Amino acid sequence: MADRLTNAVYTVLGASNHSEKERNANDFYATPPLAVRQLLEVETFNNNVWECAYGMGHIGKVFEEKGYKVLKSDIHNYNNEDDVHIVNFLSCSKQWKGDIVTNPPYILAQQFVEKAMELVNDGAKVAMFLKIQFLEGKKRREMFKKYPPKRIYVAVNRFGCSTDGVFDKNENLGSAVCYCWYIWEKGFNGNPEIHWINER
Repeated sequence: MADRLTNAVYTVLGASNHSEKERNANDFYATPPLAVRQLLEVETFNNNVWECAYGMGHIGKVFEEKGYKVLKSDIHNYNNEDDVHIVNFLSCSKQWKGDIVTNPPYILAQQFVEKAMELVNDGAKVAMFLKIQFLEGKKRREMFKKYPPKRIYVAVNRFGCSTDGVFDKNENLGSAVCYCWYIWEKGFNGNPEIHWINER
């Protein structure tokens, strides 16, 4: 009984290692396009954007609709699209002249942030769609000292990610998890601003 209660509590909090279900293959959880559109209402980016965990294109396609040029890569080509590059982002070493925007596999989120910050030039932005719990932990605290976010956008009404890339017409799957957009700007050294989105 105690174990079931503990698992239930951790599942509500979005703790991946206490979920009763297996994590989705490659830790794939599609980003609701509404969350991307709301990001673009409050942030502007370099015309060249790298979506390095492209998945089924829920982030990249919204950026393309807004006129951005998107470099698409992932470790798997989910939709068999011709312009998606099969790349292990964490093994990349070439500098990227643009911004990086993605929803990384959560179990590798810190590594994705650190790699992205290594690959972009000074002044470039890195935007990641992550749980609010990403702020916790001693190891990540050390990363935040080195790479403090410039802005964090907290979802007032929670976004729901999708394990199969399908969203209903309202793009509202419901969720027990609070998601945020974390915005880094390489070279920034200060305390982050906190803003709220998805209030409607």
